[in-house]
Amino acid sequence: MGKITGFKEYTRELPQKEPVASRIQNYQEFNKGYSDSQLHKQAARCMDCGIPFCHSGCPLGNVIPEFNDAVYDGKWEDAYNILSSTNNFPEFTGRICPAPCESACVLGIHSSPVAIEEIEKHIIEIAFNKGYVKPHKNYIKTNKKIAIIGSGPAGLAAAAQLNKAGHDVVVFERDDQVGGLLRYGIPDFKLDKKIIDRRISIMQASGILFKVNAEVGKNIPIHELLAYDAVIIATGSTVPWQLDIPGKDLKGIHFAMDFLKQQNKKVSGIEDHEFQIMTTGKHVVVVGDGDTGSDCIGTANRQQAKSIRQIARKPIPAKQRLKNNPWPMDKITFNTTSSQEEGCERLWATETKAFIGDENGNVKTVQIIEVEYEVDDYGRKTQISKSEPKEIPADLVLLAVGYQHTEQQLPEKLGVQVDIHGHIIATDKAFKTSVDHIFTAGDCRKGQSLVVWAIAEGRECARKVDEFLMGVSELESKEMIHQFS
Repeated sequence: MGKITGFKEYTRELPQKEPVASRIQNYQEFNKGYSDSQLHKQAARCMDCGIPFCHSGCPLGNVIPEFNDAVYDGKWEDAYNILSSTNNFPEFTGRICPAPCESACVLGIHSSPVAIEEIEKHIIEIAFNKGYVKPHKNYIKTNKKIAIIGSGPAGLAAAAQLNKAGHDVVVFERDDQVGGLLRYGIPDFKLDKKIIDRRISIMQASGILFKVNAEVGKNIPIHELLAYDAVIIATGSTVPWQLDIPGKDLKGIHFAMDFLKQQNKKVSGIEDHEFQIMTTGKHVVVVGDGDTGSDCIGTANRQQAKSIRQIARKPIPAKQRLKNNPWPMDKITFNTTSSQEEGCERLWATETKAFIGDENGNVKTVQIIEVEYEVDDYGRKTQISKSEPKEIPADLVLLAVGYQHTEQQLPEKLGVQVDIHGHIIATDKAFKTSVDHIFTAGDCRKGQSLVVWAIAEGRECARKVDEFLMGVSELESKEMIHQFS
């Protein structure tokens, strides 16, 4: 424990951000980071609890009190080694994770939790600057060949772990660059793509082979994949939910990921000529109140939309935990994202009933109904009243209501079974599909989830593949790390 009274002496403090007026002029990251003194104080707030619930709050099982202690003492290499023992990509989670570990922080019961996510990001950035992050050179090779389909966080984590075990790993990505959701689903102002490129360079130098523009079942024959000793499907959950309401086929209504992918390509200097979805000078309506909806708001602000409204079906969340959401569960309270800070009107307890078009088939307005609820201390809703339908202006609508399942063509071609929801069937103990040497991990198995869960899935799946190939695995598991920490 760095400082025994640190949690009493210092309050939670997050890094300053660039002012809204300047940051919406570009797509660069805008968090300024801690000074050395601030980082030292924030690490000192960790209480080193007898039972660190942050461990279980984190899907990866990050060993948080130990790396906080190392940060407080300025032992940067120790901090990096502790953090990287459970997390292959702290530079990703330190930027885009909603930090369930902080919801489980014991200090958060009566005060503000430790700023775990920011400390994590600082550890990995300092480690890169000091040269601690090096390619993994394994001189004992197994001569086992593994194919991974998909280069999102689950596929990348599995690749890194299996490479560490001495296997030859090839990652197939159907898009033109590696990264999956990280590359084209998350705006640069949240995750600069240079951060991805830096990590991919390390992985390539470690011996991992990446093949882009490589779609299995199309330009990559199925028989070529089946010749590998093991295959991992990590294709994510990419089929979006559709709002089945009148007017859904009007021009000007787009899925959020199509909009975000186009802008991400443009920022990277890659022109996408298939379509141009621009919000400049338009009344924009974002349907959906999750992270993807927030990313649409931030992007629309940078494109200088005329107005932005975000529709959420649920009532406005409480400011404090309700009785049905006790600590250490993920905290469900009112929150304003950095994109929402930049400007938008948030419509709570609002149902989207129809899209209304003009004579040319373009969306013109969205018909909504506002619902008034009474919410008790347990989060139970009682509808009090409904408004008459009304219309809000909409030159462009972005649908950010989530994803159903992975695309079904690949599972069909590989002969693996899916459940009634379209998810690939494999248990969270074995990660093995109905085909003997084919495994799966991430959102295509679990359903739509967080990046940190995808990394955890990739790591655990890699361990099971290693056991399948070698009979035993020395790769770290969450349970092993905690047993000896």
